[in-house]
Amino acid sequence: MAAPSWRGAALVQAVLRVWQVGPHVARERVIPFSSPLGFQRRCVSCVAGSAFSGLRLASASRNYGQGSALDHFLGFSQPDSSVTSCVPAVSMHRDEQDLLLVHHPDMPENPRVLRVVLLGAPNAGKSTLSNQLLGRKVFPVSKKVHTTRCQALGVITEKETQVILLDTPGIISPGKQKRHHLELSLLEDPWKSMESADLVVVLVDVSDKWTRNQLSPQLLRCLTKFSQIPSVLVMNKVDCLKRKSVLLELTAALTEGVVNGKKLEMRQAFHSHPGTRCPSPAVKDPNTLSVGNPQRIGWPHFKEIFMLSALSQEDVKTLKQYLLTQAQPGPWEYHSAVLTSQTPEEICANIIREKLLEHLPQEMPYNVQQKTAVWEEGPGGELVIQQKLLVPKESYMKLLIGPKGHVISQIAQEAGRDLMNIFLCDVDIHLSVKLLK
Repeated sequence: MAAPSWRGAALVQAVLRVWQVGPHVARERVIPFSSPLGFQRRCVSCVAGSAFSGLRLASASRNYGQGSALDHFLGFSQPDSSVTSCVPAVSMHRDEQDLLLVHHPDMPENPRVLRVVLLGAPNAGKSTLSNQLLGRKVFPVSKKVHTTRCQALGVITEKETQVILLDTPGIISPGKQKRHHLELSLLEDPWKSMESADLVVVLVDVSDKWTRNQLSPQLLRCLTKFSQIPSVLVMNKVDCLKRKSVLLELTAALTEGVVNGKKLEMRQAFHSHPGTRCPSPAVKDPNTLSVGNPQRIGWPHFKEIFMLSALSQEDVKTLKQYLLTQAQPGPWEYHSAVLTSQTPEEICANIIREKLLEHLPQEMPYNVQQKTAVWEEGPGGELVIQQKLLVPKESYMKLLIGPKGHVISQIAQEAGRDLMNIFLCDVDIHLSVKLLK
């Protein structure tokens, strides 16, 4: 890895501490670099199964996009601040976060605001999209369903505009909620969010052959009840499609052939590439595709259609600019330093649960209870976290710990890295596994 460029006369060193679990002793590695922050910061400190090298850290920083904490700490070049606004960090102190949430908004003379609700089936990519729009990962993301268990709020503030994102759980039926003993919040929160929305973003996973051909009855009922609220359709995961022509069929079905009050002419609308907004539809002529189905499977009142991959910053940028332009004159609801309404402890619990969902098989992660035993600032300014993972069976303990502690170590390592990027501070996280009595 090429040595990072020096900035000004500041010359600092950072200590990369990687703690081993079990009988292994703690080890340290010193990596010198210049910090664009102008002061000394440690890069990462978390329970881990193996030591990082500078090269691996450089690679890891790219996973979080430009402006990530890793990029800041390692001294990599940052985007032009005149083009990309600074994304605030979340305070690791709950009292500071609480005070910030009730602090009088520092809005400009002509403020604009927009409240956006993200709706979609479980695992459609709502949290991934929210994180990309915010510019920092504050919501848990997993390939398993029901990662988001209750409504979470994120705030985008750029210049005079504030966009408030309501990331909701995937819409499910009452029968499914009862059958799988899911929290009532999974059923109620999407509907509650709609009551204060200015715009609805409906997300559809076009890579899922089982759900992509129609909007769920629950989602359609929600849109019908709040039909006065403008809505847009976001077709997500288009990068997973081998045959792009599928988008033609899906758009016709999901919109019932109507967008922004006009019949959709397919030949015009699909010249756009993923990540761009479809052009305004033209009035349909007799030779264009028609869609007729007595049973409603789509929503003919979408104002716009977006086709993108929520993993792509470039794709999401188009949607973000659209949201900013839809904001209406009105007072901000939050201070510009607010990124999310979640407490630091909630963020931590969600991130660890995300890792449990990723590393544990089948239904097992849903049976793990989390209990935070220690949450404090260490002598060097680092965040010290100790969390107990409570499981109902001994077999779960063995799987969660893994051979030589590898699984629990990997979970802590990945969680620590994510939390460092959220709080922009050193994180020392310890996980223990105990049997429920």
